[in-house]
Amino acid sequence: MRPLEPELERRRAEHLYRRRRVLGSAQGPLLQMDGKSLLSFCSNDYLGLANHPDVLAALQRGAGQYGAGSGSAHLVSGHSAAHHALEEELAAFAGRPRALLYSTGYRANQGVITALLGRGDTLYQDRLNHASLIDGGLLSRAELKRYPHNDLAALAARMACQSGGDALVAVDGVFSMDGDLAPLPELARVCQEQQAWLMVDDAHGIGVLGRDGRGSVDHFGLDDQAVPILMGTLGKAFGTFGAFVAGSEALIETLIQQSRSYIYTTALPPAVAEATRASLRLVQAEGWRRDRLQQLISRFREGAAQLGLALMASETAIQPILAGSAEQAVAWSQALEDQGLLVTAIRPPTVPEGSARLRVTLSASHTVDQLDRLLEALGKLNREMGV
Repeated sequence: MRPLEPELERRRAEHLYRRRRVLGSAQGPLLQMDGKSLLSFCSNDYLGLANHPDVLAALQRGAGQYGAGSGSAHLVSGHSAAHHALEEELAAFAGRPRALLYSTGYRANQGVITALLGRGDTLYQDRLNHASLIDGGLLSRAELKRYPHNDLAALAARMACQSGGDALVAVDGVFSMDGDLAPLPELARVCQEQQAWLMVDDAHGIGVLGRDGRGSVDHFGLDDQAVPILMGTLGKAFGTFGAFVAGSEALIETLIQQSRSYIYTTALPPAVAEATRASLRLVQAEGWRRDRLQQLISRFREGAAQLGLALMASETAIQPILAGSAEQAVAWSQALEDQGLLVTAIRPPTVPEGSARLRVTLSASHTVDQLDRLLEALGKLNREMGV
C-alpha cells in the first residue's frame, strides 16, 4: 500500500492544494466565509435567485407537504408530483417533448453518455469540456476522440474517419472556465452531415442566455432537431439544485430504462423541486435580471480594459483573468481577499497547465458600487503585482 502523504506534499509545493472554505451565510454578494465578511465574485448564482423569498417560501411549503427527503429513487417510490410537474414545466421551457430530472449535472452527463454509447461507438468532445462529460465518455467504453477548442475543421476530419457504430458530439454550451460559447450552429451542421447526435451541456447558459433564459441553444436560434440532447443544471442560474435532460420521447424513455445514474440514485428532495418550479417562473418573468447582468458584464469589461487588464474573450458572466502559473493565481486571489474580496484561483487540472487564472463571475444581485469596488481592487493589484 503506497503512502498518500507524498502526493499531498507535492500538491502543496506546486500551489495545487485545495481546501474547503466554511460558509456561514446564505448565497449572495456578501458572504461570511471562515468567519470573515467578504464580497464574493465567484458564485454561479447568476440571477441572484438562491436566496429569493419566493424560492425559499416554495421550499418551505414543499418540505411541509413532502418532508425533507424523497426516500428512494425515482423508479421505486421517490418520484413525487412535484418532480413530475417540474419535469413537464422544464420540457415546455426547453421547447422539447420531455424532460428528466437528475440529482446532479455530473450524474446527468454520465447517465446520458453511458446510456447511448458503448463499445464500437465514438464520442467526440471539445478539449475544454467539463470533467463530467469526459468522465461519462470514459465510463461508456466508447472510443473517445477530443478535438482542439472550438476547432470545427478538426472535428469534421476526425468524424470523417469513423468506420462504424454510433457517434455523439458532446460540448459545453458556455465553457465553464473560459466563458466563451461553443459554435453550436456549425456543430449542428457537422453532426447532421455525419448523422451524429449532438449533446449540449448548457449548465452555464440556461437561465442566462436566449429568449426568457432558454439558454445557448435558443441563443443561436436552434431547435430540438439541431440539438437533440440538452442538459441543464438547476444549481446555477436557477439558484437551487439538480439537473435535467430534455429531448424526445424516445430519448427520455431510453434514459429511464438504461441510465444507471438515474436508475440507482435517490431522487432530489421534492421540496427542492418545488423551489425550482418557483425559480423557473422567476427566470421567465423577470427578464430584468438578465438585462442587469449584461449591463454589469459590459461595465466590468470596459473598466478592465481601462485598467489594462488582459481579459479572455468572454461575453458571459464568467470573466477569467489569466495568471499563467498556479502560484501567481493563488497570490492574486489572496491579495484580493486581503482587500475583502473573494475571487477563487482556478488551477490545473481544472484548467490546462500554464493557464491558471482568476475566475470572476458576476451576478444580477451585484450592485454597480460592488462591481466598481472589484475594479478598484483589480487596479491596485495590477499596479502592485502586474495583473
